[in-house]
Amino acid sequence: MSRVGNKIIELPSAVSVSVDAENVVTVKGPKGTLSQAVDRDITVSIDGTQVKVTRPTEQKRHKAMHGLYRALINNMVVGVSTGFKLDLEIIGVGYKATVTNNILELNLGYSHNIFLAIPAEVKATAVTEKGQNPKVYLESSDKQLVGDVAAKIRSLRKVEPYKGKGIRFVGEVVRRKAGKSASKK
Repeated sequence: MSRVGNKIIELPSAVSVSVDAENVVTVKGPKGTLSQAVDRDITVSIDGTQVKVTRPTEQKRHKAMHGLYRALINNMVVGVSTGFKLDLEIIGVGYKATVTNNILELNLGYSHNIFLAIPAEVKATAVTEKGQNPKVYLESSDKQLVGDVAAKIRSLRKVEPYKGKGIRFVGEVVRRKAGKSASKK
């Protein structure tokens, strides 16, 4: 029994869902339109303001697909109605971030600046306040896309465990290690 798959998706008032003949689910809302191809065995039914995902059998593959597609459709509904936001914090002396024309420029202590093209669906802003670490804010209606962009940015300078320098999510706790011990005489 899939607990996630059996949950009914409630649609907000400004969101509409449609399923075409090829089993492609399209969700439209105030923040845009998203679509997802659903496996042909999984059935998506729309009843007024509710969306229900059902599976044909109790096979392991069908159980896995049932919960997966229900979660993907729910993420699309949440994305087009409220959107998703991720906040990254850049910690390190001299580390900087600026955004111009959807190109993120990062100065992360390397011999060169790093330029990263942000997809058009993701809105990126960089804020540097005096006495605070630079922050990069990412907003999008597509949860997967905003997560991929955040992971790519984080991979440019991973947080190191000794001083804690690097790029991390705001509020993320990094496990710190003790440095070298003093020599024993």
